[in-house]
Amino acid sequence: MSTTEAPRRAEGPAAPEIPSGWAALVGVLSVAAAVAAGQLVAGLVAPASSPYLAVGDAVVRLAPQGLVEFAKAAFGTADKPVLLAGTGLVTAVVAAAGGLASRRSPVPGVVVVIVLGVLGFAAVLFQPTFAPLDVLAPTAALVVGVAVMRKLHALALDAAQGPDAPGDPGRRALLVRSAAAVGVASLAGGGAGLWLGRGTGDLRGAVTTRVASARLAEPAPAIPATAAFPQQGTPPFLTPNADFYRIDTALRVPVLAAEDWSLRIHGMVDAERTITFDDLLARPLVERPVTLTCVSNPVGGDLISTAMFTGVDLRELLLEVGVRPGADQAFSTSVDGWYTGTPVEVLMEPGRGAMLAFGMNGEALPFEHGFPVRMVVPGLYGFVSATKWVTDLELTTFSAKKGFWLQRGWAERGPIKTQSRIDHPRAFAVLPAGRVTVAGIAWSQPTGVGRVEVSVDGGPWQDAELATEVSGDTWRMWRAEFDLGPGGHDVRSRATSADGVVQTGVVADTVPDGATGWPDVSFSLD
Repeated sequence: MSTTEAPRRAEGPAAPEIPSGWAALVGVLSVAAAVAAGQLVAGLVAPASSPYLAVGDAVVRLAPQGLVEFAKAAFGTADKPVLLAGTGLVTAVVAAAGGLASRRSPVPGVVVVIVLGVLGFAAVLFQPTFAPLDVLAPTAALVVGVAVMRKLHALALDAAQGPDAPGDPGRRALLVRSAAAVGVASLAGGGAGLWLGRGTGDLRGAVTTRVASARLAEPAPAIPATAAFPQQGTPPFLTPNADFYRIDTALRVPVLAAEDWSLRIHGMVDAERTITFDDLLARPLVERPVTLTCVSNPVGGDLISTAMFTGVDLRELLLEVGVRPGADQAFSTSVDGWYTGTPVEVLMEPGRGAMLAFGMNGEALPFEHGFPVRMVVPGLYGFVSATKWVTDLELTTFSAKKGFWLQRGWAERGPIKTQSRIDHPRAFAVLPAGRVTVAGIAWSQPTGVGRVEVSVDGGPWQDAELATEVSGDTWRMWRAEFDLGPGGHDVRSRATSADGVVQTGVVADTVPDGATGWPDVSFSLD
C-alpha cells in the first residue's frame, strides 16, 4: 500500500511589521501633531476653539461633583494644570495604544486619531461660546492627525522591511528625520498657538493708566500700618495681585480688549441697557477694599484674599435701569459662558457696596481675575457673586434659571460665614520654648469682626488682640501671646462677628454653602 503526500506550499515572506517602540511613537506623534495643529489654528482664528482645551472645559462642566471637590482639595489652585496634564497623559496612552495596534496596517491608528478628533470636535461644538469659525481648529487637527499617521506609518513600515540596499538613501534615517521634524513642529506649533491665543498687545496697559489717573467720587481711606501683623505671621493686608487666589472653571483665560467689552442689562427691568467700557469710566468711580472668599475654602484654608477694587457702584446702575418687582435674581454670564445667580436683595442693599470692578490694587484687573470687568459683591461667596469677564446681566427669578454651581448641588445664595484662620505657628512647626505668638486672620462680611478668641492645649478661651479695623467687608488680623514649655502643643481659634455671631465649632464640609469648624494647629517647642 502506498501513500502520497501532498506537496507543501512554499511559504512567502512574512508581512513586514513595525517594531513596537516605533509603532507607539508613530501613534503619539500623530496625535501630538493633531493637537498642535488645532492649537495653532485656534490661536490664529479663535482661541476658544482649541480642541485640547475644549475637552478640558468639557471635563470641568461634566465631571461629578465629588470628583471636582476632590481635585480642589488635593491640588488647590493647581487643579487646572493638573487636569491639563492628566488629559495629555491619557491622550498619549491612547495614542500609543493605537500605534501599537498598527504594526502592520495604519487602519487602527487612523481610527484612534479620528475618534480623538471627533471628541475634540464635539467638545468645541457644544461649548457655551461656540461660533461658526470655531470649527476650523478641530477640522485642522483631524486632517493633520490622519495625514501624519498615514505618512509616518508608511515610512516606518518601509524601514522595517530590512537593511538599506547599497546606494539607498537610508530608509531608517528618513524615518528618524521625519519623526524628529514632526515632534519639533508639534512643539513649535502648539507653543505658537498658546502664545497667539493670549494676544500680543498690551491690552491692560491703557486701562492701568486710566485706573491710576481716575478721579474717584468715593476714594477709600488709606490702609493703616496697624491693620496687619505681617512681622508676626499674618499676610499683608492687601494681597498682591500675583498672590491673589484664583478659582474658576476657565482652562483658558479669556483675553478681551476693553474697547470690545460691553455689558447688557436686561430681563425684568424698566429700561434695557447696554454699557461699554467708556460708559463705565464716565460714571462716578468708587474705590473699596474687599475680601473675596471661595466657598470651597476648607477650615484654615488659603482660598481667601483682599484687594483694593476700583469700579462703579452696581446698585446705582440697577436703580437707573429699574428692577421690576418680583425679580429676585441677577443672572450674570461671563465671556466664556460661565453663569451664576446673585440675590437681587443683596445687590440693592444700601451700603452693601456691590461693584462692577475694572481695577485691582491700583492697576487694571489681571486677565485671570476678570479683565476687563468683573463683579465684586462683599459678603457673598464668589460662586454666587464674583463673576469674572462679566458680559451679561439678566434680572430674573431663581425659579426661572439656575446658576452653574446651583445645578451641581451647591446653595442658592451663599452668604459668607464667620470664620478665622491661624497663620502662625504653621502646622508641625518646631519653635524655641518660651513666649509664643499666635497670629492669624478672621472675617465676617459684611458686618466685620468684633472679637477673636484663642485656646491653647484645650484650655480656656482667651481674647486675642485685634488689628485696626479697615472695613466690615474685609478680613481682620489678630494675635495673642502665650508662655509655653517644651513639647507638643495645640492651638485653636474662633471669631465673633461685630453683631455677636460666634464661629461655630460644628464641623461641616464645604458643600453646599461653605465649611465650618474651628481651625486647629499642632506645633512643638524645643
